[in-house]
Amino acid sequence: MESGLSFSAADLAQTRFAVSPMWEVVTSYRVLVGRPDSGPHRRWVSQVRPRIVRAGLDRGWLAALVPAHGYLADFLNPTPAGPFPTLGAELDAVLRTPVEQVRDDLRTLAGDEHHLDRLRLLHDDPPAVLRKVVDEIEAYWELAIAPYWARIQHVLEADVFHRARQVAEHGSARVLSELHETVRWDDGTLRLVRRHCALRRDQAGSGLLLVPSVFAWPRVLTRSVHPDPPQLAYPARGFGAVWEPRTGDATEAVAAVLGRSRTLLLTELDTPASTTQLAAHCGLSAAGVSQHLIALRNAGLVTAHRSGRSVLYARTAVADQLLNP
Repeated sequence: MESGLSFSAADLAQTRFAVSPMWEVVTSYRVLVGRPDSGPHRRWVSQVRPRIVRAGLDRGWLAALVPAHGYLADFLNPTPAGPFPTLGAELDAVLRTPVEQVRDDLRTLAGDEHHLDRLRLLHDDPPAVLRKVVDEIEAYWELAIAPYWARIQHVLEADVFHRARQVAEHGSARVLSELHETVRWDDGTLRLVRRHCALRRDQAGSGLLLVPSVFAWPRVLTRSVHPDPPQLAYPARGFGAVWEPRTGDATEAVAAVLGRSRTLLLTELDTPASTTQLAAHCGLSAAGVSQHLIALRNAGLVTAHRSGRSVLYARTAVADQLLNP
C-alpha cells in the first residue's frame, strides 16, 4: 500500500522541523504497551514499566487514547508553534482542542471495551475531561520521560540540526528521501510505502512538519488534521544510542574538581536512581548521598523527579558533557 503527499513550491517553502515532547509521550507509551521485546528500548522499558504500573498509568486515559496498534487520537499531537516547544506549551494546545475535533478523533478511535466508559466521558464533556487527560500526561512525563529528557532532547535536536544542514547543502528532496526506508521523494510527491494511514494534501493544510522521535522506531507515524500542516514523525538519527552507558575517560579530571564521591554519583546516574539506590551502589551513607545530590543539583548537574514515594535523580546534559567531552 502506498500514499502520496503532493508538494507545490509553497509547500516546500513551508516544510520545517520541530522537536515535540508530546510526540515522545505518545510514541514512548506505545512502546511500553505494544512491544514485548521493546527492541532498542529494552533498557528504558525495564526501568520505566514498573513505575507506570505502580502509578496505574497503564490503564488510564493514555491507555484509552494511545492503543498499542493503529490509530491514536490526533488531538494529542497539536502543531508545535516553533521548533522546540515545551511540554507545557503543547499541553496548553491540547486543552484548547476544539470540541468537534475531539469527538471526530474519538469516532475514529477503535477503543476496546475496557476503555469505552472513559471515551464516552471525554466525548460528552471534552473541556472538563481534557484537564484530566493533561494531568495524567504530566504524571506520565515525570515518571517515564523527564529523568531521561536531557539525553532524548540532545538526540532530537542533533537530528534537526543535521538535517537542516543537509537541506542547505543538498536540498529538500534528498533529505525527504533519507528520513526512513518507507518514505521517498518522487517528482514533487512524498510517498509513503506500506502505510496503513494515508497522508494526503486534501486532508491537511499546506507545508509539512517533520518531527524526529526517539521512540517512533521501527516505523513512521503521521497526523493529518485540516487546516494544520501534515505531520510526519520518524526515527531520529542515533536513537539507538540513547540508552547506552555514557561514562567517558574524563572521570579523573572531573573528580579533581568535584571530588571522588560526587563524580562517582554522577557516573552511577547513567541510569536514574533514588538516594537509597545510590547509597547501596556507591557504598556511601544515605545522608552523605543526599548532601552531595543537593550540591550537584544546585550546580545544574542533576535533576530530581518524583516517582511515588521516592525521588529519582538523573544526570543533566551538562553533566554528560563533563564526563564525555
